[in-house]
Order: sequence, then structure tokens, then C-alpha cells
Amino acid sequence: MWLFLKKIFSALCFIVVVHANAQQPKINMLDSGRKTSIRGLCVVDNNIIWASGSAGSVARSLDGGKTFQWLTVAGYEKRDFRDIEAFDANKAIIIAVAEPAVILKTKDGGKTWYKVFEDTTKGMFLDAMDFDNKGNGVVIGDPVYESFFEALTNDSGEHWLKFKAMDVQNKPAEGEAFFASSGTNLAFTHNKDYPIAYATGGTVSRLFYREKFYPLDMIQGKESTGANSIAIDNSGKNAVIVGGDFSTDTFSMLNCVLLKLKSKPEFSHPKTPPHGYRSCVEYISKNKLITCGTSGVDISNDGGINWQLISNQSFHVCQKAKNGKAVFLAGANGKIAKLEYD
Repeated sequence: MWLFLKKIFSALCFIVVVHANAQQPKINMLDSGRKTSIRGLCVVDNNIIWASGSAGSVARSLDGGKTFQWLTVAGYEKRDFRDIEAFDANKAIIIAVAEPAVILKTKDGGKTWYKVFEDTTKGMFLDAMDFDNKGNGVVIGDPVYESFFEALTNDSGEHWLKFKAMDVQNKPAEGEAFFASSGTNLAFTHNKDYPIAYATGGTVSRLFYREKFYPLDMIQGKESTGANSIAIDNSGKNAVIVGGDFSTDTFSMLNCVLLKLKSKPEFSHPKTPPHGYRSCVEYISKNKLITCGTSGVDISNDGGINWQLISNQSFHVCQKAKNGKAVFLAGANGKIAKLEYD
């Protein structure tokens, strides 16, 4: 009898180990070794992936990351494309961040690009953009003329209208700006009356939501601190903000805030925060999230309350497919990877 019970126990242990290993997410490197730092990433579906970075670089895959087509945008070889938005296999938009600030669009898979926006104002620096599924888009930038820069489009980026959203009470604080670390400190809220939310960083870190600013209980006070990324779930009721101090990227204190998006947002902190500075966060499903930064990658399975470090690899940005389940990451030296998860 004892031998029989021992065999049963061993079999159960084996099943538990196999199940645990099957559930453990892992990162599969797809491409690397190129002289570009990727911060723009857009995953249209499980097969179509676009990425953008420094040295005028853009990458596109049509087979789920098995192969990538790399190109350098003619005339912009020295520009840094910090964010990209793709609509399908052929149409995409990129932003060249600094003076002059430029937005380019392609309709032929990146073979040719044309300018849809330019601003030569001194101090211009575009940080991030986002689009809904109806062609409405927003791009934000660092303060110019004592106001955060904002421009809007309603035709998938063909035309842009500058919009000064800040009033005197909501003007930027000294040293407050945006981070162009992953193009994700701006997000649509799924609320037609208050469609945009974004998070600032630097000496002051705040959430802009429902036309008001709310202070964020995150590490702040230096140019390297504060919020870097915001993700909102499909219900529009929950959000997560990540950041930290990129000059001390293994420091975990006050690097993440959880939100309930009500008429006035409610804030809380994780029980187990991400394990260091994080530049991007993304919902994979209702309760499953991924966040990444220069010191590693974390996964949460409980809506952001607890985070588990799954890799020490450095990545700037992570994105889930708009139409699909695939999740990809990108970073320095042309790194592009895929998250393998159940």
C-alpha cells in the first residue's frame, strides 16, 4: 500500500510541475543586433507588426515576427521615431520627435512616406500618440508657450489640428513634461465625453483625466522620475500607470499606481510592485498585464496587485495585438521579442 501511495504522490507532483512550467510565460527573441533603439511598437493582429526607432528606422513583419523587413525613411536618416501607429499591413504613421516635430504617413507598407504634420516651434518635442478604432487620434508633446502641446485628427492622421487644452489652473509645473520612452503615456478612455487620459513625469507626476489634473503618488522630483506609461482596460473602468526612476532602474518604490476610473479616479498601489523602473505597461486580458523596462519584464495575473519578474532582459515597449492575442516587446539594439504565454 505504501509503495502504491508513493507512486500516486510522485505522479501528482510531476503533474503539478508540468502544469506550472506550462503556465510560466517566457520571452522568445525574434530579431536583434541592429543599430537602432526601438521605442515605437504597434501590433495590428497576430501577424502584422510595425516598429520604429532611432536612425530613421522602421520595421514591419507580416508573418507574426518570423521575418522582419527593415527600412530607413529617406530624408530622415538621423531622426528618432519614438512612436508608431499602424492601421493595417500598408498604412502606418510615425512621429519624429524633436525640432522640427514631424508626423509622416505611409500607405504602401513603408516604401514611401509623406508629411502630414510639421511644427518648427522652438522647444517642440512630440512624445506619444494614440488612436481609437474610428480614425480619431491625439498626439501630445512637451510644454511650449506654458502649455502642453496637443494636436488632434479625425481622419486617421491625414490632417491635424493643434489644440491648447490647458487653462491657467492646469498649466505644467516647472520641470513637468512627458517621457517619450514608449509612446504610451497617452490612452483613449472608451468614454466619448472624456476620451483622453495621459500621465506626466519629471519633477511633478500627474494624471490628466476628465479635463482635470490629479497628483500621482509616484516617485518624482527629478527629470528622470515619474510616470512613463498608462494602460486602460477594455471596460474603461480600470487603469495602470507605471514609471519610476530610469537613472536607478532597479529601484521599485512608488513605480506603479492602480486606478479605478470613476467620475473622480480612485488610486491604490500594488502589494508587490514591478521589480524596477518600467517604461511601458499593457493589458493582455482583463486581469493579466505585462510591464517592461530597462531592468526587466514583469507579469501580473490579478489586475496589477502583484507582479512577478519573468526576465531581466531590457525592453522599452510592449504591446498586445489590437485584433488578436499575440504580445510583442522591443528595445535597444533593434531587439524585438514575443511573449509566449498560455
